[in-house]
Amino acid sequence: MTGIRGAPPGRAGVLWLRRRLALARRGSDVLCRKVAMLAAERERLRQRARATGCDLAEADAAARIWLRRAAVLDGADAFAAAAADATALVVHPRWTVLLGVRCAEPPDQPEPGEVGCPPPAGGAALHGAAAAYRSAAAAAVRHAAAVHALTSVEAALTVTRQRVRALDRRWIPRLEAALGATDAQLAELESADAVRRRRAARP
Repeated sequence: MTGIRGAPPGRAGVLWLRRRLALARRGSDVLCRKVAMLAAERERLRQRARATGCDLAEADAAARIWLRRAAVLDGADAFAAAAADATALVVHPRWTVLLGVRCAEPPDQPEPGEVGCPPPAGGAALHGAAAAYRSAAAAAVRHAAAVHALTSVEAALTVTRQRVRALDRRWIPRLEAALGATDAQLAELESADAVRRRRAARP
């Protein structure tokens, strides 16, 4: 008895277990390489998420400064008129597959000055605030895509590490133990058979 479901008895079982063991070891090696590649990609994505986070913080700070200027210089009436003309930002993310992981990429979008919406009613400060908030929105989209990619790769890395541990700590040792037990049983049977043959050969 090998304790492995589906293993045939005897020599066929030994060959079956050896094939399964070789396959499990090969699978573990492949998954270990994938872990290394995902870990390197995670570091790259962490740096990208940090950089886009800094860009977003800078763009947000600049937009808030422009908003305060516009509030002082243009007044509440200009804000109300600009809000009435405002259009919603719609983002259509692009998707890519990175080492078998589906990740968001920043969408192609025009530079803030090229966005096809009419300029807000009001003075130069309100125009500056609108442009600054378009830049901040673009930075937010880039940061969201970077964070999504990082989160997806981290999740894939965790799952792949769990698979490696399952192979290395459970499945491969079970196969090795089953192979050792089957080899020992066969050796014992062969030894007993040899003893019977010697006894039968005596006059």
